[in-house]
Amino acid sequence: MGVRLVLASANPHKAAEMAALLATSGFDLVPRPPGVPEVEETGATLEDNARLKAEALVAATGEAAVADDTGLEVAALGGAPGVRSARYAGPGASYADNVARLLQAMDGVALDQRQARFRTVALALFPDGREVAAEGVVDGQIAMSPRGEGGFGYDAVFVPAGGDGRTFAEMTAAEKNAVSHRGRAFRALAAGLHIPAAGTPAVPE
Repeated sequence: MGVRLVLASANPHKAAEMAALLATSGFDLVPRPPGVPEVEETGATLEDNARLKAEALVAATGEAAVADDTGLEVAALGGAPGVRSARYAGPGASYADNVARLLQAMDGVALDQRQARFRTVALALFPDGREVAAEGVVDGQIAMSPRGEGGFGYDAVFVPAGGDGRTFAEMTAAEKNAVSHRGRAFRALAAGLHIPAAGTPAVPE
């Protein structure tokens, strides 16, 4: 039996990615209970928001929880949308709304000036208050228009550096997870927990 963690994300796409990334890393993953209300992301940083979500699940279940928060940071926009990436086009915005606003804000910006990076903070929180956090970053650029049918969020307009020019949305899930910000963050989180064979997390004091 692996380390038992409740997935804090209310976003089914993110939860599926988190589960895929952690399933082979010694964790016994439990879906977010349906009765737990969605947590308002009021933190000033990605880590703040990840902690808020994890705290809500620990309080609701009495079990250890794992959460994350992700921001897209675009150089030409001074690092925006950043911590407000999920709400860039306003409260309740859809993925398409956020992408449309981003492309509008980038209108007229040349391809060689469209540098961006995705940054994820993943955080595991235990009922006794101990926590482990890890960060994953991937550099890239914003495409001129959406491409691809896979992924979610801003995946259709993000082209990771060092690849073959495809957006995340043009990759398979396995291809994306191998190089993505979320993949890097959760692999680092698993390493940070130092999971021994018995399945008990050796969380740093």
